[in-house]
Amino acid sequence: MNEVKTVKLNLSSLSIFRGVFNRSVLKAFYALLCALDSEPDEFLRRYGEFFALISERGCADKLAYAFTEAALYDENIFTRSAAGGTESELPKEVLNAARHDCETILAAANLSSEDVLRGYSRYDEIKEIAPSLPRWQSGECAESFKMFNGSLERIAKWYRENGCGMFARYKAFIWRDGDIRPVLNYDPIDLDDFTGYERQRNKVLENTRAFLDGKSCNNCLLVGDMGTGKSSTVKAMANQFRSRGLRIVEIPKERLMEFPQLVDKIAHLPMKFIIFIDDLSFQHQDQSYTALKAVLEGGLAARPDNALIYATSNRRHIVKERLSDRAMEVDDIHTRDNMQETLSLSDRFGLTVYYTVPGKNDYLEIVLAMAKQKGLDIPEDELCAGAERFALARGGRSPRCAKQYIESLFC
Repeated sequence: MNEVKTVKLNLSSLSIFRGVFNRSVLKAFYALLCALDSEPDEFLRRYGEFFALISERGCADKLAYAFTEAALYDENIFTRSAAGGTESELPKEVLNAARHDCETILAAANLSSEDVLRGYSRYDEIKEIAPSLPRWQSGECAESFKMFNGSLERIAKWYRENGCGMFARYKAFIWRDGDIRPVLNYDPIDLDDFTGYERQRNKVLENTRAFLDGKSCNNCLLVGDMGTGKSSTVKAMANQFRSRGLRIVEIPKERLMEFPQLVDKIAHLPMKFIIFIDDLSFQHQDQSYTALKAVLEGGLAARPDNALIYATSNRRHIVKERLSDRAMEVDDIHTRDNMQETLSLSDRFGLTVYYTVPGKNDYLEIVLAMAKQKGLDIPEDELCAGAERFALARGGRSPRCAKQYIESLFC
């Protein structure tokens, strides 16, 4: 039996990493190998379809990377265990199967165009046109497969450092249409990009570290004025601690009734998650308000141990209250209970961090620091005067306003 047919049979027997067949490139390659004993026109059709696909996917010159990357980002019992550092607890039969699958994928990645063409059972019938057929280049394998020598140690180490499945490929996600979807262009903001509000950020930073270290930690509400960096602080946490297995999933507040489904998706995963709710506020009688209260404390579908809720709001009293609402309560003998109800949600966050608009001096310090980061060569007095005019035109000072002013100087 030639090498190509051996690879085909081994690919047929994939078990632990069988999910790689959900990736179009490997699926098309397997279909090509399955045509090794077919009529010439069927084999050549599969060959042409495969080359067209890898050209579209941009991997005609790095096929080995495409194959082994599919394995790296596959989620299965081995990759989940390795991400959590418990792969050694798996039965030896599972580990042997995982090793066999990795060896098979690597062998497939190293097959050249010539290997596949000469492995065709009726090669003599296509011998004349074979030289004119397009060729692919294998190139290098993805990270952990480069030094694969039959041991799973290097691959397991990669999963421990990067997570598994789509959570290894991406760092940020959003709950949409009843499922977790990756955010392809996540904000790259870093903690070093901030100026001011060190005390507030340090509280969030310490809480996040405690969460990752398995220590006592709290759900966190970042509350305060617009443009003060509340959302940016949360997003920076995901960037700061990605290498420690932290991921962020944003759930829109109008989808909070679906929180139990989100919990079911992440509870079994070895990574840790910030569940992010941005710009949190509710109207009276909002059903999602009750749902979030149950999640924060006392509900059956509470957050799992591998997740924390971080929410931002411009309002300390998250439930919006109007004067007309107070007027309706005049005849209510339990008015105090109703008022307590409007405060009970924010009180259920174990940690509340307040962000207020900066004073003039703090605002100008932020402007000067940002100008220095950007390498602006403008006299301080001129820069500060322009920043004040810019803030007055926009109705107030804030870090967001400072950033917008600095960016406007490059226009």
